Amino acid sequence: MTLQMLGMLAKTVSETKQSEIIANPDKVYFPFLGGDNIFTNGFRLDNVMFKIPGTNFVIYWYGFLIALGILIAMIYGFRKMRSFGINPDKATDSVIGGLIGAIIGARLYYVIFSLSNYTTESGSIDWKSIISVRDGGLAIYGGLIGAVLVGGIIAKIRKLKLITLLDVIAPCFLIGQAIGRWGNFFNQEAFGSNTTLPWGMMSSKTISYLAEVQTDLADKAGVIVDQHMPVHPCFLYESLWCILGFVLLHLYAKHRRFDGELFLMYIGWYGLGRFFIEMLRTDSLYLANIKVSELVAGTCVLVSLVLIIVFRSMVKRNDDYKLYADTDVSKAQLAEYEMFETMKAEKSELKKKIRYAKAKGDDFSALQAEYDEKFGRNAAKPETKAEVSDDEEYKPIVEDGESLDLDTDNIEDENDIKELNELEPVEQTDRNEEETENE
Repeated sequence: MTLQMLGMLAKTVSETKQSEIIANPDKVYFPFLGGDNIFTNGFRLDNVMFKIPGTNFVIYWYGFLIALGILIAMIYGFRKMRSFGINPDKATDSVIGGLIGAIIGARLYYVIFSLSNYTTESGSIDWKSIISVRDGGLAIYGGLIGAVLVGGIIAKIRKLKLITLLDVIAPCFLIGQAIGRWGNFFNQEAFGSNTTLPWGMMSSKTISYLAEVQTDLADKAGVIVDQHMPVHPCFLYESLWCILGFVLLHLYAKHRRFDGELFLMYIGWYGLGRFFIEMLRTDSLYLANIKVSELVAGTCVLVSLVLIIVFRSMVKRNDDYKLYADTDVSKAQLAEYEMFETMKAEKSELKKKIRYAKAKGDDFSALQAEYDEKFGRNAAKPETKAEVSDDEEYKPIVEDGESLDLDTDNIEDENDIKELNELEPVEQTDRNEEETENE
């Protein structure tokens, strides 16, 4: 008998409470969390957030929380890009591509290491169940691989500094994971082995799952579980670990020594937490009798530590090293971004004035002429200059018909021009005649 099982003997869930939990499959209990309260008596937990009226389509908490995590992470990331020297406009395609790659990668990783769950009785692959991710089945490490691979390719095409972009995204990963993990709570998954700690949770689903995997856990990992005892809420541990990691990376961002350091710290931090949390998990993906995530997590910790030490020593020896945000290329691209932001604001203001003048029946020909001159088809393309040190001359980015991959699409919007061209000119003479008659 293991020490874990001996500990359970000192604190057990009564048979009456066990029967109550089994009889209420829609409730979650925390049997050891205080006396007579909502946690020990159980509270209802539905994995369906809401159903769209008039249809059979439902929105699950799992999907909603993942989407919410992505949204908040993107808001944070785009706010931070300029401080890292990244042009947000250029990064948009890479971020969107990375999200798509993350979803595909997370699903493929999960399916590959649990392929037996996605085959029919005849041995053929059940493609319908593979593409159905609404009930869960996404692996974090697969998502990271997919995001970096697809987003990195697009970043290369867009001529972005990938390692700097990864520094921006590293805290964003932690935001998404911290929020998204609560989807596991609503699905009652990603929990661990038995515990007598006050926050140990229990439900009809944990009971049925542990009863089903008891033999496999004993054979593969040598872990003995009791389905009638509470389990570790591993999703909670990981969520709290990611929140702490986000705070640390956020505070350290201004002190990073080299581009890519934040991303390496993220890999090491998450790997460290996941390594120990995975020891508790009862739903791990296995390669033979080895937990895949535990192996990957341990490898990530070691590799990230070695690389951080190596790169820090290289930077220390290189007195001329600059973070990407301090380079002329970055400054030029950010100057371009700021210029286009100003131009878009001016364009929007001119369009408002034209619409207002039209609504009043005033002559807006001067305003439209100004718009055409600044933003029309024949408008002059602006040139930006890199912000260099005081002892250097400013060098134009556009020289001899060449450019530093600067975007000029924002200067001219054909839809806006078409919209303005469709505005009917005001017949000022007729208007004056009407005013005279009214007088």
